Amino acid sequence: MSSQPSPMRSRRSLGPLRVAVTRATSAVGTVLVRELATAGDRVVGLDTRAGTQGDVDWRLSDITSPSVLTALSDVDVLVHLGYQANLAAALDEQPALRRSRLIREVQTLTTAAAASGVEHLIVVTSAMVYGAREDNPVPLPEDSPLQADDTEGIVADLVEIEQLLDVARSVHPGLRITSVRPAALVGPGLDTMVSRHFEAPRLLTLRGREPAWQFCHVEDLATAVSIVAKEELPPQVAVAAWGHLSQAEVEEISGMRSVEMSPSAAHNAAERLHRVGVVPLPSSDLAYVSYPWVVAPESLAAHGWYPAYDNSTALSILLAEVSGHHAVMARRVERRDAAIGAAGAVSAAVAVAATAALMRRHRKRG
Repeated sequence: MSSQPSPMRSRRSLGPLRVAVTRATSAVGTVLVRELATAGDRVVGLDTRAGTQGDVDWRLSDITSPSVLTALSDVDVLVHLGYQANLAAALDEQPALRRSRLIREVQTLTTAAAASGVEHLIVVTSAMVYGAREDNPVPLPEDSPLQADDTEGIVADLVEIEQLLDVARSVHPGLRITSVRPAALVGPGLDTMVSRHFEAPRLLTLRGREPAWQFCHVEDLATAVSIVAKEELPPQVAVAAWGHLSQAEVEEISGMRSVEMSPSAAHNAAERLHRVGVVPLPSSDLAYVSYPWVVAPESLAAHGWYPAYDNSTALSILLAEVSGHHAVMARRVERRDAAIGAAGAVSAAVAVAATAALMRRHRKRG
């Protein structure tokens, strides 16, 4: 069973909140800022540059620096985007440096929020932290343990953030902390592991495995965060369209054909390619397009929230967004390269990896 909301009274009767949002000029942050302002909150945009929205108090700040304390001096609620839904930008940063930066952000913000009198810290991560597993119940309860197998990559980064939040709940008992975990995000300008899966010439499927596809439009995430800011919800809150799509339904909606590989062949190829830098994501990420990680937004529903976008509509929007992009196993490629097909691309990439290994051995002998 999911955790039930605490009996504490709603903040709605206490007047407008001053809500600060980190990464406020990002694709996700822009939508959050707009929704919060529309809902009547006094919005503070925390970023390294000011956005264009006029009804926002823009405060330029480095969220890894203790100086962020000043920017939070009069804030009631702090919304932190635990990561930026921009895979290209994330992959441009060295994994160890990215992990270190994300950790510093959370550590700095929790300390600064507690010290400055912020009442509520909301951190947006992802439902991926639950892990994609064959034995997952469908849907997963919101208070399910985190069982992601990833030891590297973006999902592993987010699990680390969630673990830090658990520690912070004990260290700063006066600061209410809520983890908001959306399903696969969809919306303008978003570039994610899941969206790149749909940039492939064919949909990769693993033999004997049945994925369950669920999405969350960024506008639905924004309205959910607005409710979390005002109401008393559990420490873990899932956000998603209700239900899920089967692989057959996804193929029907997208008009895309699938290519099937054995799990061992796909994982071995992905692992080798990741090791030599051909594929940007670890092989463990294949689980998220192979096994279910479906959630149910029960806590939000109890407070009157309902998603504006169902899974079919969200998928159609995702497909429109990725039109013109081409990727194989999350690696962006040119159209002429994508035309060889997903299975051929994997085989070709394996050959590239093998050639690279032979060249390295030859250089060592020389």
